[in-house]
Amino acid sequence: MEGLAMLKQLIGQLQHLLDSQSHHSPSPSSSSFLLQQPSHHTILLQQHPRWTAFDIENSSVDDCFGIEMAAGKSHSFRMSEPLKPPPAKKPRRDRSRGKSSGRSCTSEVMEQEIWKDFPEDLFEAVIARLPIATFFRFRSVCRQWSSLLASQSFSQHCAQVPQENPWFYTITHENVNSGAMYDASLKKWHHPSISAMPTKLIVLPVASAGGLVCFLDIGHRNFYVCNPLTQSFKELPARSVRVWSRVAVGMIANGNSAGSGYKILWVGCDGEHEVYDSMKNSWSRPGNMPGSVKLPLSLNFRSQAVSIDSTLYFMRSDPEGVISYDMATGVWKQYIIPVPLHLTDHTLAEFDGQIMLAGLLTKNAATCVCIWELQKMTLLWKEVDRMPNIWCLDFYGKHVRMTCLGNKGLLMLSLRSKQMNRLVTYNIAKKEWLKVPGCVVPHGRKRQWIACGTAFHPCLTAVA
Repeated sequence: MEGLAMLKQLIGQLQHLLDSQSHHSPSPSSSSFLLQQPSHHTILLQQHPRWTAFDIENSSVDDCFGIEMAAGKSHSFRMSEPLKPPPAKKPRRDRSRGKSSGRSCTSEVMEQEIWKDFPEDLFEAVIARLPIATFFRFRSVCRQWSSLLASQSFSQHCAQVPQENPWFYTITHENVNSGAMYDASLKKWHHPSISAMPTKLIVLPVASAGGLVCFLDIGHRNFYVCNPLTQSFKELPARSVRVWSRVAVGMIANGNSAGSGYKILWVGCDGEHEVYDSMKNSWSRPGNMPGSVKLPLSLNFRSQAVSIDSTLYFMRSDPEGVISYDMATGVWKQYIIPVPLHLTDHTLAEFDGQIMLAGLLTKNAATCVCIWELQKMTLLWKEVDRMPNIWCLDFYGKHVRMTCLGNKGLLMLSLRSKQMNRLVTYNIAKKEWLKVPGCVVPHGRKRQWIACGTAFHPCLTAVA
């Protein structure tokens, strides 16, 4: 209990230390954020561009602190604070109480004799549990904290933190060469700048695992893997089998730690497939598609692969059902499962090891988004939830199309027609539907149309 109390006091002291630094900045104007003068922390960041890989737009009022990349080619952080109201005058009783106690929040300082011998692993345990945006704020405290991304012990602490809601990496119609990331916890869009990504090719996010996102160029020739938070980037070697048609892609992580590696599977309509192993940095062809799987594969390319442990699941259209591939054993299986009647734009999802299905149910002029769960015993779809009726009224009589941008517990659904462009999230565990704020690029005014995307669990230490 004593250690827990010291840990809580440490968090309070660190928060106060950063807040006290911000009190010396000029007061912001009434209409916009005001940039601080460069501090010694900012100068250190400017001298080490690799510290500034994460590019967060300065638009959050939920955080105490925003980080924004300067315009142009500069990679130095600019730090700003949200607008703060003037301090309210305290009642006389509270002022006298503060004088009698002899201590106040503003007068507390970190006593070096107490904290200089504080165990280093407790610092890392606390920082590993900070929100992503807050972590990048704490990196500006000192070089030692900024170097945590390369620390093996810090990576182990991050692996012990339970994964919460995933983020979504999306591509918009107007900016096909730059992505937009959505943090559902803060209801905030970020606009990363991945400098190593090829600029002359259109690359699309097709899968994710372990905090990494797998990209495939629109010509289906080259694969790339990247951590959008840290810009750890890798172009995968050329495949041994050249397939110019569309391919379905799945990805799994070998373990929870950053150094455990990952595997990527691509499969074509004729049954050709290959597996990439990051630990070997090579593609391999484990064998041929078994005769029990009907060829050619009529794959549903609107539906991304679902991963459960070491098994990947793909949706097929003819015959309707699911095919699976176990990355550990190399075994293919096929399940003939008819989809519900009057269903369009359906896509697989996953929650807690259970296969789900999301799709548009259209009958006559009425359209609604529905969620199904695959029953393991009967291999039939059972409806478990649907979008609120008052929302579905907006779809009445309209030709609505839907794209699912994430399939791990939290779904992001892009619903669009000629008269409508809407983004919503669905939390499978809570059965909660929420509208997503419009995606607007920095210094822009027009809401962006989301073309495609994938969900990924943000990980500070994942290495491509």
